Amino acid sequence: MTLTTRRWAELFILFIALPIIMAFAIHPSRMWTVLLSSGALAIVLLHFTDTFRWNSLLQGRVHWRQTLALGAITLAIASELCWWLLPDRLFLLIRERPLLLPILAIAYPLILVLPQELIFRPLFFKRYGDLFRAQSHAITANAFLFSFAHLMYFHWIVFAMTFIGSFIFARGYLRGSFPQAMADHSITGLAIFASGLGWLFFSGGNVAQ
Repeated sequence: MTLTTRRWAELFILFIALPIIMAFAIHPSRMWTVLLSSGALAIVLLHFTDTFRWNSLLQGRVHWRQTLALGAITLAIASELCWWLLPDRLFLLIRERPLLLPILAIAYPLILVLPQELIFRPLFFKRYGDLFRAQSHAITANAFLFSFAHLMYFHWIVFAMTFIGSFIFARGYLRGSFPQAMADHSITGLAIFASGLGWLFFSGGNVAQ
């Protein structure tokens, strides 16, 4: 088996087969275990990827004005969508559990964003980016696969928002800043949860019904 064939096989298992298994064969309560295990696997694969260096994760700056603007735009869009789809949940956390938001602001980036960003940014682009003819093709594939990773939620808004989000996060990473990708992913996710639309991203599976 050639290196290219092996890399395609890895990509298929990690980014296509695993989301299908998570959506149809694993109980939603075990999603956290699977996600953290995937993050651990990403660490191992990254360690054995010749073009990757761990210190690169600390390089680059965060453009906070840009990140805060992105968060504000996301909050506005997510709030409109929540008002349309789930009006009873609009700003539910802010109204009923405001103290949970600071906890989410700390836990969400570390527990959810970090493993996802390790898998979909440095692992994907450093280990599998060369499988695509152009960087634009790799970015599009990355966005599709990031959206596909949310298959378990079975809702078109989740797919659309994660697809668009992946373009933004990948742009920050490919401009030389993993911290920027982390910050953008974290603030958009927190904005979605604050709006109430985060119910669609809840770990209970198809919660839209």
